[in-house]
Amino acid sequence: MERVVENYIMENPEIILRALEVLETRQQEEASQARRQAVEEYGDALFESDTAPVLGNPDGKLSLVEFFDYQCGYCKQASPGLQQLLERNDEVRLVMMEFPILGEASMTAARAALAAREQDRYEELHWALMSHRGQLDESTIMNIADEAGLDRDRLRADMESARIDEELRNNYRLAENLSINSTPTFVTPSAVIPGALPPDRLEALLEEQDD
Repeated sequence: MERVVENYIMENPEIILRALEVLETRQQEEASQARRQAVEEYGDALFESDTAPVLGNPDGKLSLVEFFDYQCGYCKQASPGLQQLLERNDEVRLVMMEFPILGEASMTAARAALAAREQDRYEELHWALMSHRGQLDESTIMNIADEAGLDRDRLRADMESARIDEELRNNYRLAENLSINSTPTFVTPSAVIPGALPPDRLEALLEEQDD
């Protein structure tokens, strides 16, 4: 029997490719199901976070979570579309999960953005950092903060807050629980979607919530 099977495979090698495709599809479906279950389990921490900044309408009925890094080119690519989405739809609440995974400058930028809340200028600094082209370093981040209207000395002091340490640790734990390891990654109540999604795809995801 083994020889018969071996001969059949040798004569029909395409069957191996079909089997691999079926296996890959099955694995993707299993991973997607696991993520959906994780979203349900950690829904409160994702969509009702007491600490994560929220852009758009804080009381909006359409929730979208973004895990992002300020040095991520794909995050910067998605950023204008997110701004357009918030301008077009006043029911969107965009939950910002700072997820610095691309080095020291990413961490500095995330801490600066979170510290900017103390001066009520998180949103201004967030979009300014996202619109910057080129590599970030501490000096560049502080210059961008100046241009966004922040008090630099106060910002530096607030960046050392233990609250920020805890918030970033929570974000890393959430990402691990959801098997998120790249940026940007978007989360809705029913899905986890990696990649720089265009505005029409984002709107489609949000419309699913509204059905």
